[in-house]
Amino acid sequence: MSQQEAASKPDAEYDIGQVLEQLEELENTVDSSDERREVRRTRRMLEAVPGSERIKKYTTRDVAEGFVGGIIFSLPLLVEDGVFEISKWFTATTLGPVPVFLTLNVLFIITLVAGLLYYTDIRDVHFRLVFGFIPKRLVVTLAISFTVAAGMMFMWGRLHEEDPTRLEMLGRITVIWAAAALGATLGDILPGESKGTDISQRISEIGDGNQNHETIEYDDHE
Repeated sequence: MSQQEAASKPDAEYDIGQVLEQLEELENTVDSSDERREVRRTRRMLEAVPGSERIKKYTTRDVAEGFVGGIIFSLPLLVEDGVFEISKWFTATTLGPVPVFLTLNVLFIITLVAGLLYYTDIRDVHFRLVFGFIPKRLVVTLAISFTVAAGMMFMWGRLHEEDPTRLEMLGRITVIWAAAALGATLGDILPGESKGTDISQRISEIGDGNQNHETIEYDDHE
């Protein structure tokens, strides 16, 4: 709901999520770094008030929960030789240079994570975009789970066993990635909204701090 719509409905009831959205719009419009910090401080105070079940923030705790969930779900598959057979199947059928079933598996993983995050009733997750078109939580969850899958396969010596091709190695990773992505997603959203500051806010604060530091140095030089 925009601020104009809110003003046109004086008797309307609002939840905390709507107020947070208006504060986010306000933060994007102010020019002064001091004003942005004040808006962020207000948002943090409001986020601490009970009353909204919507997951909006993505904190370092969410990253840790994603890693833990991805590891737990991927561990049972790491010792299974069936992963090798599945990866060979993924790379056996090609359409030109494109491995059909490997591509379908990657699309399945992306769809699975997106569906769990945004289109199920497990939790109400706020759809936040990076650069105007990239869903932030989706991309980070996929990146975390892929890192878990590739790292565990390499560390446990399952990536190079039986001398696979590079494409088969990628296929092995995507098999584990499917399980790790499921675990990372559930590990992130099941506990609900995490405490702490959103990662993007931390980055913005660092940037504002650097700008202020540069301004002070410039003024002193003057």
